[in-house]
Amino acid sequence: MTDKPRSAFQSFLRAFDGPLTRELVRSPGRFGLGQVPTKLVPDRTTTAVCGFCSTGCGLELHLREGQAINLSPTHDYPVNLGMACPKGWEALTPLDAPDRATVPLLRNESDKLVPTTWPVALETFTTRMKAILEEHGPGSVAFISTGQICVEEMAILGAFAKFGMGVIHGDGNTRQCMATSVVAYKQTFGFDAPPFTYADFEESDVLVFVGANPCIAHPILWERVVRNKRAPAIVVLDPRRTETAMAATHHLPLAPKSDLVLLYALANELVKRGKVDAAFVEAHTRDFETFAAHVADYDLERASVASGLSIAALDELVNLIGSGKRVSFWWTMGVNQSHEGVRTAQAIIALALMTGNIGKPGTGANSITGQCNAMGSRLFSNTTNLLGGRDFTSESDRNDVARILSIDPARIPSEPSLAYDQIIEGIHRGKIKALWVIATNPAHSWMNQNDTRELLGKLDFLVVQDMYTTTETAVLADLVLPAAGWGEKDGTLINSERRIGLVKRVRRAPGQALADFHIVRLLAEAWGVGPMFSEWSTPEAVFGILRELSRGRPCDITGIAGYEMLDRHGGIQWPFAEGSSAAPASERRLFEDGEFFTTDKRARFIADQPRPMGEPVDATYPLLLLTGRGSSAQWHTGTRTNKSSLLRSLAPKEDYVEIHPDDAARRGVHANDLVEVRSKRGKLRAIAYVTRIVQPGQVFISMHSAATNRLTFPSVDPHSRQPSYKASAVEIERVG
Repeated sequence: MTDKPRSAFQSFLRAFDGPLTRELVRSPGRFGLGQVPTKLVPDRTTTAVCGFCSTGCGLELHLREGQAINLSPTHDYPVNLGMACPKGWEALTPLDAPDRATVPLLRNESDKLVPTTWPVALETFTTRMKAILEEHGPGSVAFISTGQICVEEMAILGAFAKFGMGVIHGDGNTRQCMATSVVAYKQTFGFDAPPFTYADFEESDVLVFVGANPCIAHPILWERVVRNKRAPAIVVLDPRRTETAMAATHHLPLAPKSDLVLLYALANELVKRGKVDAAFVEAHTRDFETFAAHVADYDLERASVASGLSIAALDELVNLIGSGKRVSFWWTMGVNQSHEGVRTAQAIIALALMTGNIGKPGTGANSITGQCNAMGSRLFSNTTNLLGGRDFTSESDRNDVARILSIDPARIPSEPSLAYDQIIEGIHRGKIKALWVIATNPAHSWMNQNDTRELLGKLDFLVVQDMYTTTETAVLADLVLPAAGWGEKDGTLINSERRIGLVKRVRRAPGQALADFHIVRLLAEAWGVGPMFSEWSTPEAVFGILRELSRGRPCDITGIAGYEMLDRHGGIQWPFAEGSSAAPASERRLFEDGEFFTTDKRARFIADQPRPMGEPVDATYPLLLLTGRGSSAQWHTGTRTNKSSLLRSLAPKEDYVEIHPDDAARRGVHANDLVEVRSKRGKLRAIAYVTRIVQPGQVFISMHSAATNRLTFPSVDPHSRQPSYKASAVEIERVG
């Protein structure tokens, strides 16, 4: 093969000379340009995991001339067993959207984003970022990553930003969904370690869902519940009568943010009724006596007053938990997105520990993850944790990573990153001057949206790396880097049950769009640190580096030989250490031996005093706004799902607000009226859906609406820094 350029794009690249760009000119197919991968045989079927939510379903991709033209769920994949939700069936459609980012875009002197070349984009990124760092120091630049890209892309991104650029601050949109569970598990188990496997849905005789609506948010996991042959009791603790609550055997519509008081009362009653597994507690935990003394102040009467539930309903729940032989506890955003989410999650964990419901089939304190690769982000994004779940403040951890990567330990920051909300505050205070946003959309998804968009406009330099040019954040950018999406690149994702699954390139990315992995490699070369990443040559090579970084850690994956092994076994759960006697394809839960990841191998009981929510209702704003997933056909800010006409047809056509008939009558609001919803921060218009799904004094709006976060109150949990999207004071008024 000669160096003669075969396209205008390759001519541009030749102008920005370097080993990596020369390689791109010679072999564009390796970077996802101009040809299909040679390893794909025309007119065949291959498999990959879905790139939407954390369930991690297996999909069969049907190829013609090396490119996927259709797909179907994989029948023998251990996660979904031949099932798929609407998003999975439509996974290929967003790749064909007309607003795909196909060339780099640069804001010109007329304040317009106009096409530019990759060499100019790389030089602009490098020159402007270096100038800001030189003038304002390493704390003046931040990046916000995502749970939507592959593990290998997260790792090289975090390593380049922190070890190559010298940036201190980087966080991910995983902060919005999973930070609470991360902190709760770390403090209690000694490591961020969801203990369950999906088989536990089918093995429980009592399932308790707290702030979780899997019928909508994780429909394939609900199908696993439906497969349970034990006729289980299914309890849902949720203010709304959600789809899951409707299907459950017991729905307890507790008052919003009363769950911590309620959970402490349940724990106290279990102690008083002798339902504690004393042998397990004695052998495998610590601080139980302190915990028991703390919850002694919480009886069922106190819980009834706080939650609005009857004492009889609470008594029945205590009996269900206390008499169940296999009790599993599950939570998602209703717990995580709270002003006291960490302590609430730890109260759930405490119920599992004190009853011995952990490490056995059908049990566990189980956090269901949100995004497709939030677990990968938690372990390997190198944002708030050093690679492999290590600590930036630990000298031994920094030295360990430096040794494995053959870099100077001085290149690794010794201070932790600011959290997402602190990065936003840093912009407000003028400390953060430049922000690099990768595959996420904070101008839509961050709380108090109007303030967020104004703050992003104050940056000296905003870079957005995304599949699309039309996201609320991309249109504000100074530089847009066009990225490939799921199905257009190779890598791995880690799902809720710790299963590492394979993503494959089965489509060409449009125009000059590149995989995030290759964008970061080009930026590293442009920055002048290419040699630092010479071994990070392909996603699979990076997977090998991550294997070594995991060695001896709770997330040890040294027994996974490579992508072919993952493909052959239908994904493999971590840990899977070198020499492991476990079958790779087996479904494995943690803590079967009663040993945890703390220094003494004992789980901790942790409790605290409940705190009032940040913004209670008042005379001016007497209704409490709840937010959540609105449809199984929608995903987050709609960046991808809105590209599918089928998914749009399955989702609500207009913004809507659920309001109880009593509240509607007091305001003269009728079904399908246009109403205005107001908070202290903003307002939106929506169609009134008058329903008893919500309780009096509460309203609900889907999180997918572009306007919802005009209303939300900017409150965070003090331990996890995760936003509380679920409780904001509002008022509703009929329009016209």
